[in-house]
Amino acid sequence: MTQLTAGRPEPLGASFDGKGVNFTLFSAHAERVELCVFDGEGNEHRYDLPARTGDTWHGYLAGGRPGMHYGFRVHGPWEPAQGHWFNPAKLLLDPCAHRVEGDLIDDPVLHVGYGEPDHRDSAPVAPKGVVVNELYDWEGDEPPRTPWGNTVIYEAHVKGLTYLHPSIPKEISGTYKALAHPVMIAYLKHLGITALELLPVAHFASEPRLQRLGLSNYWGYNPLAMFALEPRYAVHPDKARDEFRDAVKALHEAGIEVILDVVLNHTAESDLDGPTLSLRGIDNRSYYWIREDGDYHNWTGCGNTLNLSHPAVTHYAYECLRYWVETFHVDGFRFDLASVMGRTPAFSQQAPLFEAIKNCPVLSQVKLIAEPWDIGEGGYQVGNFPPLFAEWNDHYRDATRRFWLERSVSLGEFAGRFAASSDLFKRDGKQPAATVNLVTAHDGFTLRDCVCFNQKHNEANGEENRDGTNNNHSFNHGIEGLGGSQDIIERRRASIHALLTTLLLSQGTPMLLAGDEHGHSQHGNNNAYCQDNNLTWLEWEQANSGLVHFTAALIHLRQTIPALTANQWWEEGDGNVVWLNKEAQPLSAQEWQSGAPCLQILLSERWLITLNATQDVVNFVLPDGAWHAIPPFAGEDNPVVMAVWHGPAHGVCVFQR
Repeated sequence: MTQLTAGRPEPLGASFDGKGVNFTLFSAHAERVELCVFDGEGNEHRYDLPARTGDTWHGYLAGGRPGMHYGFRVHGPWEPAQGHWFNPAKLLLDPCAHRVEGDLIDDPVLHVGYGEPDHRDSAPVAPKGVVVNELYDWEGDEPPRTPWGNTVIYEAHVKGLTYLHPSIPKEISGTYKALAHPVMIAYLKHLGITALELLPVAHFASEPRLQRLGLSNYWGYNPLAMFALEPRYAVHPDKARDEFRDAVKALHEAGIEVILDVVLNHTAESDLDGPTLSLRGIDNRSYYWIREDGDYHNWTGCGNTLNLSHPAVTHYAYECLRYWVETFHVDGFRFDLASVMGRTPAFSQQAPLFEAIKNCPVLSQVKLIAEPWDIGEGGYQVGNFPPLFAEWNDHYRDATRRFWLERSVSLGEFAGRFAASSDLFKRDGKQPAATVNLVTAHDGFTLRDCVCFNQKHNEANGEENRDGTNNNHSFNHGIEGLGGSQDIIERRRASIHALLTTLLLSQGTPMLLAGDEHGHSQHGNNNAYCQDNNLTWLEWEQANSGLVHFTAALIHLRQTIPALTANQWWEEGDGNVVWLNKEAQPLSAQEWQSGAPCLQILLSERWLITLNATQDVVNFVLPDGAWHAIPPFAGEDNPVVMAVWHGPAHGVCVFQR
């Protein structure tokens, strides 16, 4: 190979042009950058990046080819108290690598040390970037672009969703290929979901602490390379990119969008005791929020926090998102701990990354969903994200659980959450779909566990049950665990039906956790991030088929009710909603504030939802008209016209006029 020529400062990372490879690396504080190329025998060849444009170092390697393994060694000051951890003994992963070979292993050579720098060479164990060829035939693929008003999100884990499916061939179970299998697509279509939201599929690592416990990071919220696809979900890891694109293409053909959960708030380098893998050794002070003593601001709870207000880091995150849309045709993102995106360090709707997304012709057109909090001061920002963003609504989650399982929410508060939480989201031109309504998510109890456990049971996570929230708003109906008498089982079933009906017929964007429609349980573990086993894999052969059909019927019913699909705020007298008590009369002020948890909700003048959250049978007088219960609350050919509903405890029913 020849010496490098200057090349270009764009695009980020390593890009093959058919004749060679252009390399770029941002580092404002570096004094010298070496490109390290590894041949087929693992021998390392070093080249100084010869050019610098602003703070971007770059060079062009003529003859470089896809499949080439590479990394960087970055020279600069060793001043940990000032936030500088330059150490050329440590091979560093390109933060924009499009493919990664190797993973983070718990090896002391990856740590740089506190006092004097550690001079042991980390190249033998360090993950390395791999040059890729971006060519792929999309065969005319078009995004479904489902309107927000018709969107129903299904949150799932690639492996957990498909690994135990009996009709998916074993050789592809748990992989991207399994997502595209006709059986899986038929199931998603039957269910009626419009968007598959995948837990992280960018290349992630298992924390050294977990490795010492014999565990692994299952969820994937510990990013190692944000531009690179995770190979562990591929049948052939070297073809992971094509397998994932095949899955996206197949899902699009079925009219299903693909939303990715992305982690732009921290990296796998963790705290100062963590490994030096990439950003820390490239330009620690630019990439992370650094305290005056040189330590990290840990607003994520993961040891470090990305400084997305720094111009270069904003550009890095922006280009990463564009890359996933343009290269993999994804339809949107759910942003983990998204308040970090708006930190300047105080949260701002005009933060640089928000502005870049708003002004981008690509990113401004996809679905954007924020988890609107981090753990730092001022990090809780529900309802305060810029108008392009929908947001996870934990007010909805807690109020819905408390209404049905604790009976500790007023009718007024429940109705406010049912009506898209207008107190939080009716601002800045936002529409009702801005609230992503959820009762459960990957983080917390499953739906079945909400009605079977009063306490978390996380002992398997190796933290003596200290991890995970204690604030579950759950109710075990008398016995802790999945067992119980027939009466308890029936009451739990009624509560599950009530929670699902509320979720799927509320105004806003519903998100269903994969497996909740099966009756999946994690046996009380509400933080199963490190459980890559039967605890988290969906047991398809044990699935509650009746609950699956109930859920599917609700989703399809939702799509027929204009008040839910129009994505317009309900106004008094507009015919979208009428709130009634059990006598079919308007609620009094006292009933709104402290009345019994019984309510009738009339939607679009034709559909009536009756809810009895008490522990007793309550008779409901239905409004004037001829009403009959509809599937899934009655048989398909139900001829019974009702004037009174004998509402069972924890009961719900939907009628059509």
